Amino acid sequence: MKPTAMDLARAAWPAPMPDWIEALAIACTVTSQAKVATRLGRTGGMISQLINNKYPASTDPIEERVRGVLLNGKVQCPSLGALPVNQCQDWRLMAKDFQVGNPTRTRMFRACRRCPRFTEVSE
Repeated sequence: MKPTAMDLARAAWPAPMPDWIEALAIACTVTSQAKVATRLGRTGGMISQLINNKYPASTDPIEERVRGVLLNGKVQCPSLGALPVNQCQDWRLMAKDFQVGNPTRTRMFRACRRCPRFTEVSE
């Protein structure tokens, strides 16, 4: 029988496993790695590397996405109010470049650039 994502994570991560890795492995076990990757907007290869504790780069950005998408993590945005951390991450990414035409994007460009979380995004 093929090992589940949870089996792989338990074997790869020292105890206690990070809660967000556990949530990621559970989601992959319940549905599929490809479906979870799509929900997170990342590749299946990245998800596999994370579950198997072989991801070579900083895990902070993907942890933030997992917390927003799978763990219902929220932040208080000065402009939009409470929103999932992955949406905050998306707005911060868009705020790297100013684009005219969408009033919400213009407002968020200004708001994100003043927010202390702005410098945290790297992915």
